[in-house]
Amino acid sequence: MKTFRYLFAAATAIILVSFKKPDPLPLYKNKSASIESRVNDLLKRMTLDEKVMQLSQYTLGLNDNENNINDLSKGFDPHAGSLIYFGSDPLFRNAVQKKAVEETRLGIPILFGFDIIHGCKTLYPIPLAVGCSWNTELNREACSNSAKETYLSGINWTFSPMVDVARDPRWGRVAEGYGEDPYTGAQFGASAVRGYQGQSLSAPNNIAACLKHYLAYGLVEGGRDYSFTDVSQQLLQDTYLVSFKAGVKAGASTVMSSFNDISGTPSTINKYLLTDILKTQWGFKGFVVADWDAIAQLMNQGVAKDPEQAGERALNAGLDMDMLSDIYRKYIPDLLKQKKITMATVDEAVRRVLTLKFKLGLFDNPYTPVVAESQRYLQPETKKTANQLAAESMVLLKNKDNILPISGSIKSLAIIGPMVNDSTDLMGSWTGRANAKDVESINSALRGEFSGKLQLNYAHGCDFDGKDDSGFDVAINAAKNSDEVVLFLGEKNSWSGENTSRSTIALPEIQERLVAAIKKTGKPIIIVLINGRPLALKNIEPDADAILEAWQPGTVGATAITGILSGRINPSGKLDITFPLTTGQIPVYYDMHPRARPYLGNYQDIPTEPLYWFGYGLSYTTYNYSDVKLSSTKIKKTEHLIAKVEVDNTGKIDGKEAVLWYIAHPEATISRPRKELKFFEKKLIKKGEKIVYTFDLDPERDLSYPDASGKQILESGDYYLMVGSQKVKFEVTD
Repeated sequence: MKTFRYLFAAATAIILVSFKKPDPLPLYKNKSASIESRVNDLLKRMTLDEKVMQLSQYTLGLNDNENNINDLSKGFDPHAGSLIYFGSDPLFRNAVQKKAVEETRLGIPILFGFDIIHGCKTLYPIPLAVGCSWNTELNREACSNSAKETYLSGINWTFSPMVDVARDPRWGRVAEGYGEDPYTGAQFGASAVRGYQGQSLSAPNNIAACLKHYLAYGLVEGGRDYSFTDVSQQLLQDTYLVSFKAGVKAGASTVMSSFNDISGTPSTINKYLLTDILKTQWGFKGFVVADWDAIAQLMNQGVAKDPEQAGERALNAGLDMDMLSDIYRKYIPDLLKQKKITMATVDEAVRRVLTLKFKLGLFDNPYTPVVAESQRYLQPETKKTANQLAAESMVLLKNKDNILPISGSIKSLAIIGPMVNDSTDLMGSWTGRANAKDVESINSALRGEFSGKLQLNYAHGCDFDGKDDSGFDVAINAAKNSDEVVLFLGEKNSWSGENTSRSTIALPEIQERLVAAIKKTGKPIIIVLINGRPLALKNIEPDADAILEAWQPGTVGATAITGILSGRINPSGKLDITFPLTTGQIPVYYDMHPRARPYLGNYQDIPTEPLYWFGYGLSYTTYNYSDVKLSSTKIKKTEHLIAKVEVDNTGKIDGKEAVLWYIAHPEATISRPRKELKFFEKKLIKKGEKIVYTFDLDPERDLSYPDASGKQILESGDYYLMVGSQKVKFEVTD
């Protein structure tokens, strides 16, 4: 009987086991659950090592290829939180992701990032040029197109936009941002965020944006990269935080800390900036990533005795992800044992990283769609946007006697200079996945533009720098045998970008000598500049009849240049950064503060005025601004002021005009700049047409300013509104 009971019990157990329900799906894998609940569930399941790896970023190098897929364990750790992916093959990227998702305990996907600064395969103009377009919607469209190419390359996160205010053109990274003005940087930075991220991060073709470099990186001493920055609390609030705050408001997913030491506390360990302002005051929900190896570099900056202390200070300050230095992985466990950091701090950083991965949809759709290169890169609509943005970014600086556009009576044109046959240097710095073979040269574009219309006589003239003038004679002969001369001059693309500071912003002497040599022929000279920073043009401007600032315009920028030269395109760009007369004028920017003696204290050996101010730019048509009309000359702090100006295209061709509105407050408690840009708008005005531009001025938004603590101050008193050449007064009362 006992034997029977045992047999019965065993049989029953087998039956019960066979009917046992399968283990429920972990909550973090439940697509219908909220992101917050999924993150919380996953955090509870993670070991310390798994958490630390989520805070660590490494690289996946260029030498990785499909043949290495089966031996990936030697090249990367599948537990890594993020990889900087130098490739563009989605198959390889997916194989790497498969290791993380299917062959680790929890299957946490990797976040793939890269510097896609102004385009992936299709390069747009450098951001400094884009700001000169005054077209934020076109910038949004360009960033959206870039996101698609980037996403299809296997990258989910771009280290862009750079929204540093840059007022020293000796700094090479001036090329990567939107110029000298906080408001301009805020508007273009926000539009870039919206372009990259779209309506939903989890939607196909959208990627996470990263605001950089936080903070005041453009203020490094002498324009020298990685250097010390001495900045007051007032200037931080008034100038350098503005564009980042706008980017956070636009929904930026991440922020990158800057390299520079800020008044004694490097950004990498600056708790006031990373936590108190960014995360607490602004409510930023994303995560902060270090710049390349920045935590380790704290020892060079004299604020950490060893890597362990560097990691401690960075994590406690609010820096969530360690780029490349591997310090978090090595030292967080010991720092916890020593109680120098807390598990709550670690968990908070991990939570932020995981939240972005869930928002991107990486847990539910970890793999990149595999699309043929012919269908993901250099698409017609993408190149069309790139061409339009290049055209609207170019600034006509000089046009004596309307020598441009090139007249139909011209029979021959000399095209001279190191840029004529150069595609590489049209690309600018940070070339993403682009290839020079896909970039049309100026020579090719010119021959397409003027085919059958005039003879083109080419001469190289000289290289970008050096002392070799052996090509001058050929260039002089080409000029003598032509009706007009176009000189294509400027900088190599390697002369701007990171670690490319320069002691002078003038063109190299050999290029200036070429201009002087061609001037002696007596032929009219048009200069087209290809460069990544403002240039000091004092030595060549008098010899030029026209100057077109084309910047580094990207993949299809050459056709925009030739379109402006021919008149097919009417230039509409205006400078987003001031062009000093000489390097010695630096710093010079439009919104400087007034001096105690306005007409004294200037340099005695050079003029006071720069060559071209912020906001300057010519057109092939002419515009007339009507008198500004205000809804009232006296408003209360709670009332809006409506300002209108009618702009009349009085010329013979259609044109796009950007109208820039400034304010000034000459009696503030804390001194204000001489004028501050508060609104801009660009519209097409057909010849003979009049268009009304309207500025809806909100006193709280447009007239208040922060004190050193960030508290906004809105004062009563007299203000001035400036547009075009007009300056009108209005009063604000309590």
